[in-house]
Amino acid sequence: MKATTLLKKDHGAVKKLFREYQQTGERAFKTRLRLFERMKKELDVHAKIEEEIFYPAVKAARTGPAVELVDEALEEHARVKELLAEISALRPEDEQFDAKVSEVIEDVKHHAQEEEDEMFPEAEKNLSSEELERLGGELEERKSALSRPRGRRSPSLRARA
Repeated sequence: MKATTLLKKDHGAVKKLFREYQQTGERAFKTRLRLFERMKKELDVHAKIEEEIFYPAVKAARTGPAVELVDEALEEHARVKELLAEISALRPEDEQFDAKVSEVIEDVKHHAQEEEDEMFPEAEKNLSSEELERLGGELEERKSALSRPRGRRSPSLRARA
């Protein structure tokens, strides 16, 4: 799968979680916490694979727009990570919890739209189809590793142990 296709798919998955969160009732504290935790996990993994694999490849194209888009995206990631940390310190019953989650939702929607409208076309213009496919494979592999529960070793490591 192309890197940009995989990342768009991730955007869709997190937007679905946003919609679910926004459809919860005011007093659905447990549900909101569960959805926030899922959002946070998805966003943490997504940011990590972009920062480790996709952004360096886009930036390596060394075009003015690519470098600027990656720098802006990294700033946006930092802001979302900061908000996620602030929310993690709150309880769903706290007044600020919903306000901060709403801020994350708006920031991430804006960020995803910018990536899809500007960065992904720049990547597709500057990277070959083969490179985008290779990056997609790397992204999938890293995402899978990050998504495994801690303490579980991959089957290949178990076989050698």
